[in-house]
Amino acid sequence: MAFNIYLCGVGGQGIGLLAAALAQAADRAGLKVRACDTHGLAQRGGVVSSHIRLGADALTPLVPEGGADLVLGLERLEALRGAAQYLKKGGKVIYYDTAYQPVSVRMGKAHYPSPEEVAKEISEAGGEVSAVLIEDMRDPRMQNSALLGRLAALKAVPGLEAAVIEEVLKEIVPAAALEENLRVFRSAGR
Repeated sequence: MAFNIYLCGVGGQGIGLLAAALAQAADRAGLKVRACDTHGLAQRGGVVSSHIRLGADALTPLVPEGGADLVLGLERLEALRGAAQYLKKGGKVIYYDTAYQPVSVRMGKAHYPSPEEVAKEISEAGGEVSAVLIEDMRDPRMQNSALLGRLAALKAVPGLEAAVIEEVLKEIVPAAALEENLRVFRSAGR
């Protein structure tokens, strides 16, 4: 049986690094990996998503709608949207609790969900939710490391251990940002 992961966020948040680290760590852990990215209007702050499917039964890279065991969101609204479209009953959502409000919200024409509303909607849909927020994070591009840290602590991906994810981070994160990324990774796991 395939284990399906849908990753979502806003362009510029580091979804590419998040997806690469997760796919490489899963591969290193001996899991069969199929993955693909969809970028859309990423360079303009648009939605960015990635699909990762693990296991011998994963014959195609796209996670089917309503088929995600895990939704990882780098932003609150995108996590809720991703869960609404992709999360299966009994699945988990892990998201970084930050807000990139669309123009409609900033103009007062639309509502932006609170963390409580996100938790309620996901729970009512039969899912579990875990929000991550690191108060002293120096660079918001490290939110992906926070999600990986929480994912590892929750053992959200069967067969994938924190040590393997950390090993991959040490290889792909630029040297100048590595120690801070590792600090964020480890603190999100507490």
